[in-house]
Amino acid sequence: MKFFSDNAAAVHPRVMDAIAAANRLDSPYDGDALSQSLDDRFSQLFGTRVRALWVATGTAANALALSALCPPHKGVICHKMAHIEQDECGAPGFFMHGAKLILADGDGAKLSADEVVRVAGQIRDDVHQVQPAAVSITNASEYGLTYTPKEVAAIGEVCKARGLKLHMDGARFANAIASTGAHPADVTWRAGVDMLSFGCVKNGGMNAEAIIVFDNCLARELPYLRKRAGQLQSKGRFLAAQLLAMLEDDLWLANARAANAGAQAIAEAAGDRLLYPVQANEVFVKLTAIEAASLRAQGFEFYDWGEMTAEGGEARFVTAWDQDAETVAPLAAAIAAL
Repeated sequence: MKFFSDNAAAVHPRVMDAIAAANRLDSPYDGDALSQSLDDRFSQLFGTRVRALWVATGTAANALALSALCPPHKGVICHKMAHIEQDECGAPGFFMHGAKLILADGDGAKLSADEVVRVAGQIRDDVHQVQPAAVSITNASEYGLTYTPKEVAAIGEVCKARGLKLHMDGARFANAIASTGAHPADVTWRAGVDMLSFGCVKNGGMNAEAIIVFDNCLARELPYLRKRAGQLQSKGRFLAAQLLAMLEDDLWLANARAANAGAQAIAEAAGDRLLYPVQANEVFVKLTAIEAASLRAQGFEFYDWGEMTAEGGEARFVTAWDQDAETVAPLAAAIAAL
């Protein structure tokens, strides 16, 4: 049983069906009927007029969004453990043509409004220092923690006061919403978010992500940036089909709830081994090298989160849409028996 990443999961059958149904003659690029319907469908979801553009990867979604929010001579404040800092191989800086990521701190890889104020306050209004242009937060965070609408709104207020744009990396946005029960609008545009990377692949998609733009002025620039980045696929209808299938009958939330339930079952079995509260579909557990080897000998695959020693270490387990509480029961039992 693989718990490396929700990226490793199978594509949901309804998404596969939608891809097959899109396999017909239609206009190229984003001129097809499916792509043309994305704005309306996502606008319904968020309760406001948005621009929704498909791209092929989460890296592209984050990097292109940030390139629209931050000019090359400025910077983006983000957590030091954020995906855009740790796991994008420098793509944000590449797409922003050298703009800097300004690193901040916070428990569980979450930023707070106070931390944004602290970091921004350390930067002098001086030609010799990189000035911040935007803030990026990850929901759910790299340690599986979620943001409440109040927390995002506090950061949004700081951004507004300082003239900064606010981006949300929502690779696991569905898991965050399923966990908190917040309305998607309350944790995004109503709280001051200008752009959202809306995750699909980790939640049962094949190769489609979406950039959701809440600022009409910014929306005009992104299609050009997408084309220039090589992300305007000639048969974009197959990406649009995946996103629409995920939104149909709230499949995106059903998938996330199943993954979250699997994570909760593992968390209950782990007990005081837990390193962070489990609020989405990632579980971080204290294990020794011997205990980790024992789990792997039983067929469970997962990441060591840092060095695993005889004295102890950390392991990460990530559940996916097809790993609900019943499916993960063998792993939960194995952890409880350690």
